[in-house]
Parts: sequence; structure tokens; C-alpha cells
Amino acid sequence: MDPNQYCQDKCAASGSSFYYSFLFLPVDRRRAIMALYAFCREVDDVVDECHDPAIAATKLAWWRQEVERIADGQPQHPVGQALQAAGRQFNLPREQLLEIIDGMAMDLQQSRYLDFKGLSLYCYRVASVVGLLAAEIFGYRDRQTLKYAHDLGMAFQLTNIVRDIGEDARRGRIYIPMDELKQFDVPAADILNSRYSENFSALLRFQIERAENFYAQAFAQLPAADRKAQRPGLVMAAIYRTLLDEIKRENFQVLHQRIALTPVRKLWIAWKTWIFA
Repeated sequence: MDPNQYCQDKCAASGSSFYYSFLFLPVDRRRAIMALYAFCREVDDVVDECHDPAIAATKLAWWRQEVERIADGQPQHPVGQALQAAGRQFNLPREQLLEIIDGMAMDLQQSRYLDFKGLSLYCYRVASVVGLLAAEIFGYRDRQTLKYAHDLGMAFQLTNIVRDIGEDARRGRIYIPMDELKQFDVPAADILNSRYSENFSALLRFQIERAENFYAQAFAQLPAADRKAQRPGLVMAAIYRTLLDEIKRENFQVLHQRIALTPVRKLWIAWKTWIFA
């Protein structure tokens, strides 16, 4: 199969909001970012879909070897082949690809985080590193843009945690730090058993405010000179911030369902943001 087509199909099938932020890019950048996103999906799926941690760890080890093969010019997987092509044109350091895998591997080692400091490392590896690589693909002139990309990645992952809290709980994982559960008097059992309360709503409001602060911090750090090049991230942010508003409108009912925007609405937000960003 053509590697680029494989990656495009992987992105489209995921139903992710990220797909809509790539649509307006030039062909070479679109192929590169879809290769990066497909890589993230492949390694994330290993953890989410493989119920035996030992087998999952073995598969992640294979992907680590594939990253080395990409660097050596001999990838075996279609995603690896697409990433190798992207790497010839854009700066996609091997170390950062490996760090993404390290982040996914954290899910095999722990299902709780004591505090936000511990969670921040996870968010950095699985999201901020992706943001830094994406910034290379989109292009920038001012290195300040990398600070924007880092914080935007944090905001995206914190949004994912809020959106997926019920789905993650059904896998036995809770990403909200344990000290914050205690602070808001929300027992882990409430989340694992989909029990709502006023305390849970207050906890989610706090999580959303933190994500919104990271969005604001990211936007404040984006240099005007790189705003046009970095429009895909702004598109994604517009979609995700609308999702957070939707979760608030639904009164934080995320334990028993996955609140999402329709594809038509995502496309409208993407087009509008791309034109006016």
C-alpha cells in the first residue's frame, strides 16, 4: 500500500478533530503531519487495544526499533516509510519520536498520577512533543513558536483527559491527579462507576479552567510572524475549545458518554478559523 494513503486513511478513520486541521495544508506538509499523526495513532492503539501489558510492551519495543530503522533509511511499516520521507524535508528528531513512545509506555506502568507534576511529564511526552514536531512541519521563523507549541500540546492533552474521562475509567485509568480528587472530595470509585455529583462538576470545572489557561498561555506566546504558518494548531484549538464549551453546556456529563462535535461542525470551525486566523 502507498504509505501516504495508509496514513491518510488512518487519520480519517480515527475520526479525530486533528484531521480537520490538516485539510487546508499544502500537499507536502499535509502528508508529513498525517504521517506523524498516524505514528501517534499506531503506538497509542498498541496500549489501548492490547489487553496483555507484556505483549503491548513488546509491540512498543518493535516501534522503537522502527524509529531506528527510519533513521537508518530502512523502515518496514507504511507509517515508518511515510515518516522517513517527511524527515528528509522536515526536522523530525529520532529522540522526539522515541519520547512519544516513552509516553505511551507510561500507560503500561501506571494508571494513576499523584499530582499535576507527574501528569505533566505524561502530557509532555504524548502531546507537547507532538506539538514541537508539528511546529517543525508547519514551519516557523521565531523559536518562541516552540514555547507556543509546547503549551498548546499541554492544552490539547488536558482537553482529551476531560473528554475521555469515562472511557479511560472503563480501562481502569484515571488521569486526574489523586491529590485533586482528594481536594474536591471525589472518590476514585465515583469516576470508575460513573457516579455524578456536585463535587465532580466542580472538579471538572477546575480541569477545564486549567486547559483554558494553557490555551491562553500558548496564544500569548505565538509570534505574529508565525501565526499564518501555525494555523493548523489554531484550527485544532478552535475545535477543542468549542468542545470544552459543549462539555460545560452538557453539565460535565462525560462519565457515561463521549461528548463530541459533529464532522460538519468541525469542518465549519476549521474553515472559519483557517480563513480568519
